[in-house]
Amino acid sequence: MSALADLINLDLSDSTEKIIAEYIWIGGSGLDMRSKARTLPGPVKDPSELPKWNYDGSSTGQAPGSDSEVILYPQAIFKDPFRRGNNILVMCDAYTPAGEPIPTNKRHAAAKIFSDPSVAAEETWYGIEQEYSLLQKDIKWPVGWPVGGFPGPQGPYYCGVGADKAFGRDIVDSHYKACLYAGINVSGTNGEVMPGQWEFQVGPTVGIAAADQVWVARYILERITELAGVVLSLDPKPIPGDWNGAGAHTNYSTKSMREDGGYEVIKKAIEKLGLRHKEHISAYGEGNERRLTGKHETADINTFLWGVANRGASIRVGRDTEQAGKGYFEDRRPASNMDPYTVTSMIAETTILWKP
Repeated sequence: MSALADLINLDLSDSTEKIIAEYIWIGGSGLDMRSKARTLPGPVKDPSELPKWNYDGSSTGQAPGSDSEVILYPQAIFKDPFRRGNNILVMCDAYTPAGEPIPTNKRHAAAKIFSDPSVAAEETWYGIEQEYSLLQKDIKWPVGWPVGGFPGPQGPYYCGVGADKAFGRDIVDSHYKACLYAGINVSGTNGEVMPGQWEFQVGPTVGIAAADQVWVARYILERITELAGVVLSLDPKPIPGDWNGAGAHTNYSTKSMREDGGYEVIKKAIEKLGLRHKEHISAYGEGNERRLTGKHETADINTFLWGVANRGASIRVGRDTEQAGKGYFEDRRPASNMDPYTVTSMIAETTILWKP
């Protein structure tokens, strides 16, 4: 194994200028991640320097076998924490050979919204809290839970410390450092309310870059759990019953919200979000009805409610924002399996572009 590890960690810069680029894309379910690697002649600093590539869409549920070619467009570059050196991870979106975005390409529509002059002028900031669960590989039961049984009730696990409270911290810390190495703006991590459940936060990050970074952070986490022999779950309610679900709370502000008088802008934005509650819920993740029950720090899925410091609301405004008269708010409705391209762009569209 030591010889294999030595080869995996081989530093190519000693013998060649060539680098390895791992092209990443979203598969046919809209949630599964795929990737493959190619050799490039030398270091790359901008996605525009990278060649387009293709893959077999019939094997990912994204094209028929009779016309299976799907084209990858490189969109964002990150340092590769697995191969290191000058090697890179490349976040891509997918198109037909004719240049049309395929149905699972949500980035294309999001880019249109973020490039709108009215949205760009507002410098939208996002902070996304990605919750997830770690499952034992063969039985799909949370790590740290007795096989066929349950741990003690919730209470000691949130931000808990100790072998009987925190399960999977080695994976969490490895992911934290790998994301920072890659250039992802991870701002923190913590154990969650349900044992075996964790969270990392990405942001504050501007516009579509927030979604790019969440997707690549998910990819890195998938790769680390692969190495650890553990299964990553983004299911919004992995265990039925009196256990917290998993969300992707999305913190949001615009330039106008962050300036003096911004609290009034925030309240108007929240009012608009309330008017489009059903549209947002329909785009905020599959299975969210199992999570948004009105219990376990959520509002009921059919109810729109906002409040200051209220974690049982659809939209939470922090005390610091209320006191300062400016700042940000938190949309607590998105599920852990939401598409960050869809959620971030939809919030911007509703609060900036949509006219009631």
